[in-house]
Amino acid sequence: MEEEDREAADPFETVAETYEQLLVPALFGQWSAPVADAAMVGEGQRVLDVACGTGVLARDLAQRVGPQGAVSALDINPAMLAVARKMGGRAIDWREGSAEQLPYGDARFDAVVSQFGLMLFPAPEQALREMMRVLAAGGRLAVAVFDSLDSLPAYGAMVDIYTRVVGEEVGQALRSPFSLGDADVLASCFADAGIGDAVITSLEGRARFPDVGTMVTSDVRGWFPFAQIRLDEQTVDAVIREAEEALAPYTRPDGEVEFPLPVLIVTAVKK
Repeated sequence: MEEEDREAADPFETVAETYEQLLVPALFGQWSAPVADAAMVGEGQRVLDVACGTGVLARDLAQRVGPQGAVSALDINPAMLAVARKMGGRAIDWREGSAEQLPYGDARFDAVVSQFGLMLFPAPEQALREMMRVLAAGGRLAVAVFDSLDSLPAYGAMVDIYTRVVGEEVGQALRSPFSLGDADVLASCFADAGIGDAVITSLEGRARFPDVGTMVTSDVRGWFPFAQIRLDEQTVDAVIREAEEALAPYTRPDGEVEFPLPVLIVTAVKK
């Protein structure tokens, strides 16, 4: 009963907690170090994490910059920030705001990073211009996005299932995080933002879910509600049945679902 009351009082914070519990260990946590490395984050620096979510990257950054450095973390979603604050760690300046209008002064940071947010921004080119604006001369920008669905057949299969079983709107909600996975499209996005010397590097990680049901639940409970999509249990069960067949090539004998997770990391230096 207490859990039901908590969900009714703050449903989106519950969604953010599910995101942290299921999606961060399965997908996102492994990329904090590569993104921080790409930005060359070091001790004593001032660093900004744009679209910080529940703070997995920001917490890593705080460890790297040490007590003489400072980390600011911004997200437009107050529920994500509420969970980020609960996760603790060294003092971080958590702030609610838009990536397209960063609430910071010019040349404020030595490094600016953004992990798996750019493809979801309404105006990604404007967000990139803002990131460069707040970056000090000689500072580094590092932005990570998922590769395309063509390179992620497991998620391609899930997009097809949601489209067929539920509808195009739900399929599109799962497709959107992979919308900047084409290197040419990504380079054009940076060029349109005035960043013509961006370098794109492809890296491969591993997606790991305990089982098919958890993979489905992670999106149904930890992502779709932010897109105003809620599925009933009967529909979720139907999706899981379809997914168990479609994801069989990626399912180990113990039930764990594992598949390659290619990511593009874009870096640039402020002149």
